[in-house]
Amino acid sequence: MDEELRLQISEEGADTERLATLTGYLRAELLRLDVGNVTAPHAGEAPPGARVVGPAAVGALLVALGQSIEGLRSVVSVIREWLRRGGGTGRTVLLELDGDVLELSQASAADQERLIELFLSRHAAAGGRP
Repeated sequence: MDEELRLQISEEGADTERLATLTGYLRAELLRLDVGNVTAPHAGEAPPGARVVGPAAVGALLVALGQSIEGLRSVVSVIREWLRRGGGTGRTVLLELDGDVLELSQASAADQERLIELFLSRHAAAGGRP
């Protein structure tokens, strides 16, 4: 598996400062896991007239996954718990791995579980060890 998982965090009504704070909290939790690293992606040069740091850049993280599907499973578990603690604030986390995207938000626990298992099974079949 040895790949990077891209995360994009958003929260309804959040400004850049709030997104930076949320991203830092989630990053700290993810760093406690057995993953290679959790970093902010390097943004390319901003086009003329564009804001240098936009909300999308602030809410983004890259997670270096290990060789096992368990690394991905533990990251998803932490994200689910982090969203649950948001208290219905309209948080969303997009996870992207090999072009496959999973959006976790305010869906029911049963719906999220079904989608997560599908996402994990596709990546376990793609080369991750159980």
